[in-house]
Amino acid sequence: MRISDLRERLTLSFGQEWAPSFSADIALSSLGSLTVNEALAQGHEAQEIWRAVCHEHPAQTEKYRY
Repeated sequence: MRISDLRERLTLSFGQEWAPSFSADIALSSLGSLTVNEALAQGHEAQEIWRAVCHEHPAQTEKYRY
């Protein structure tokens, strides 16, 4: 998965206004309490990050799971 695909799925799942804030502010325990942006900066794969988001926020990501 490309980073642009990850960003698109985040926008579709959380909305255009909230997706950037989610990426910057919400820590994901499955990624060692990193945010999406921190995980990307540390070299985590976009697919790994998306799976963590789906795992921790299943209701919001249900339509765009994998």
